[in-house]
Amino acid sequence: MTAGIEIGMDGAGLPVRIDIEELLATRLLVQGNSGSGKSHLLRRLLEESASLVQQVVIDPEGDFVTLADAFGHLVIDAGDYNEREIARMGARVREHRASIVLTLESLELEAQMSCAAAFLSALFDAPRDHWYPALVVVDEAQMFAPAAAGDVSDAVRRTSLAAMTNLMCRGRKRGLAGVIATQRLAKLAKNVAAEASNFLMGRTFLDIDMARAADLLGMERRQAEQIRDLERGRFLALGPAICRRPVAVKIGAVRTSTRMGTHSLLPMPVSEPDNMRTMLFAEMEPDAPPPRSEPRPAPVAADDLIRQLAAADGVDSAHPREDAAQVDPQATEGVVVDVLEAMLADPDSAFQPAALLYQDFTVRCRMHRLTRPPLDLAAFRRRFAMAQAGMLDPADSRWAESLALADRLPEEMLAPFLLLARAAMDGEPCPDDDALGRAYATSSPGRVRRMVEYMEKQGVVVARTDFGGRRSIGIPGLGLSTTAE
Repeated sequence: MTAGIEIGMDGAGLPVRIDIEELLATRLLVQGNSGSGKSHLLRRLLEESASLVQQVVIDPEGDFVTLADAFGHLVIDAGDYNEREIARMGARVREHRASIVLTLESLELEAQMSCAAAFLSALFDAPRDHWYPALVVVDEAQMFAPAAAGDVSDAVRRTSLAAMTNLMCRGRKRGLAGVIATQRLAKLAKNVAAEASNFLMGRTFLDIDMARAADLLGMERRQAEQIRDLERGRFLALGPAICRRPVAVKIGAVRTSTRMGTHSLLPMPVSEPDNMRTMLFAEMEPDAPPPRSEPRPAPVAADDLIRQLAAADGVDSAHPREDAAQVDPQATEGVVVDVLEAMLADPDSAFQPAALLYQDFTVRCRMHRLTRPPLDLAAFRRRFAMAQAGMLDPADSRWAESLALADRLPEEMLAPFLLLARAAMDGEPCPDDDALGRAYATSSPGRVRRMVEYMEKQGVVVARTDFGGRRSIGIPGLGLSTTAE
C-alpha cells in the first residue's frame, strides 16, 4: 500500500509523485537560492499531504502561518512563551497528533535556535506510545544546523545542532520524518544533510553549492551546470520516495500564500517635486509621539494553548465539528474491519511493534477518506488482537465470556488467549506453537511455552498432553476444551 501525492510535472508533462510512506522512512532535503521557489515547494508538499500525516513546521519567517486558515494547523507564536512552555507544547503535539506551525519570526537568531532546539528535543523525547508518524519541516535549516560557528554562543549552537542531528539521524524510529530546506548547502552541517535520501535541488549559483548538489544527485561535476540554469519553481528530484534517476520537476500550484503575497512592481506615485518636498518636510508637532507599530494580538496563555492541542485530537464538546456529526458509525466500523483484514493479510504484521502498526492503521483509514482515526492506540491494540483471533465484530455476544476471562491476563496475551478460546468454541485442535507465536509476536517456542504456563498459573487455561504427545488446552471459565493434536 502506498499513500502518494503529486508534487508537480516533469518535462514530458507527466505527474511526479512523492510516496509519503517512503518519505517517512527516508527524509527529504530541499535546496534553492532565494527566489528559486523553495518555500512554494514546501507549501505544495504540506498542502497535498495535510490529510495524510501529522505536520510540524518550524517556521523562522512566519511564511506558513496561513496553513491554519485552510487546513486547520495550530499556530504557536514562540515569542509569547518561555522554553519550559515550548517543551511542554512539543510533548503535547506528539501526544495529540496536532498539526502545528511554530513561528519564530518575533525572535532574534539565538533565541530562534534555542526555541527550535527545545521544541525538537521534546518531539524526539516523547514516550514510545506517542511515536506517531509526523513530517517535521524545518525551513532555513542552515540557521539551526550551521556548518561552522557564527555569531551565536557555542552552547546554543551545539544544542541546536544536536536537536537537528537527532531529528535527521535517529528520528525515523520515533516516527519523525525530517524535511529540511536550505538556501546554501555549504552552510548546512554535513552530518545533517547526509541523512536525507531524497533530494529536490533548485537553482543555485555558487560553485561550492553546485558541487555538493551534484554529489548528492550522483551527477558528474560537468553536469552540475544545469543546476545554475533551472527556472524558478523547477527542481531536480531524486530519491526512493520520488524517483530512482534525477528528473526535472515543475512544482504545481498551491492554494495558500504568505501573508504578504508575492512582490511585484507597482506604479510610482504621481506627485510634483514641490508637493513631495512639502509632504516629506512638513512641520511636525514637537511633542508628537513616535509612530507605533501595529499592535500584536494578545498572546494565548500556555495552558490554554495546550488545551487547544488536546482539543485538536478530539471533538470539542462545546463546538462540535460539522464533519464529526456527519460520520456514519456503521460505515466507519466497516472501514475498520476492512483495514484490519488487509493488515492481517500481511504475514509480517504480527511481528511489528504496536506503534508502527498503529501508524499503518491510521494511514490506511485516511486512504478510505476517514479524516480522523476511528480508534486511539489503546483501542487499536485491543481490536487488532481480537482480529488476530478472528473476532472482527466486537459486538458478537459469543465472545463476551472470553473477553471477561482475558482481563486476568496482560494485554499482550489477549490475542493468543482468544485464539485458544476460538479453537475451544469451534471444537478445533489446539493451535500449534507457530500460530500462538504469531499471535504473541514471537518466534521463540520457549516464550510460547512460558506464556501457556503463565496462563495456567492464573487459572485461565489447563494444558494437557497425552502419551502420544498430543496437546489439548481447556478453558475452565467456558467449560470447553480444544481437541487433542
